[in-house]
Amino acid sequence: MRVEVRKLDGSSTGSQVDLKKEVFGIEPREHAVYLTVKSELANNRQGSANTKTRAEVKGSGAKLWRQKGTGRARVGDIRTPIRRGGGVVFGPKPRSYSLKVNRKVRTLARKSVLSTMQQEERIIVVEALKLENHKTRIMASALEALGLRGKRVMVLAGTPSDELWLAARNLPDVRVKSAADVSTYDVWSSDYLLIDKEGIKKINTALGS
Repeated sequence: MRVEVRKLDGSSTGSQVDLKKEVFGIEPREHAVYLTVKSELANNRQGSANTKTRAEVKGSGAKLWRQKGTGRARVGDIRTPIRRGGGVVFGPKPRSYSLKVNRKVRTLARKSVLSTMQQEERIIVVEALKLENHKTRIMASALEALGLRGKRVMVLAGTPSDELWLAARNLPDVRVKSAADVSTYDVWSSDYLLIDKEGIKKINTALGS
């Protein structure tokens, strides 16, 4: 599989790059994508929410008044959940939300989303992602020239430069990552992938074995 390589100004370089069929040309497996995206989102949750039970809140454990003879309802201590400042019943406690997905399933999911992108012609390959400076307008101009303005773009560089990170950080729909570290969710949640030749080589090497 070969795709055209373009420059950042939108023009063609006259060359093509190879996309491994076993990475960019498989039959997508939606269930593998579902399991992997679900686990990636769950693993990003902090799980740090915490409430205090009646055993943890501040207050005396003494019975407020005697059980009988006062004419009032029977009560226990002041830390009961029905009182203001009392404990919380069945409230959240710190926990891990992580979900385990087998490595082969994760790999299949990444191949599936990349193949879907390729089938729908939503992968744009450029010669190199090297900018003159870190100005946002430079990155915005490049996206305009490539027809990506207003799109959710995942920029995958073989070796992201500081200029690239800084130029893209103020563009709300543009994210920059190393091609070797891209996740299934990164690809799945994007409209287009903008990849340089080095990034294609790293993806082919990482997933093509």
